[in-house]
Amino acid sequence: MEEAQGGQSRADFISKMAIALKEARETLYWLRLLQAVELCSEKQLQDMVTEANEIVSILVVIVTKTKKNQGL
Repeated sequence: MEEAQGGQSRADFISKMAIALKEARETLYWLRLLQAVELCSEKQLQDMVTEANEIVSILVVIVTKTKKNQGL
């Protein structure tokens, strides 16, 4: 997201925010995997999963609205 803020264009911003969204979704995958193998306490993981879901939701809105404003 930091790189997206310094994007050279609106398209560059969208691209970098989409990468951040992809990475956030991958983080959710790994957190679910940790839950499945019970490597950490459920409480620790649940807080992280909740936060990761919130980040994904925020990034979806940013990417979607920016694309809409760009006419994409």
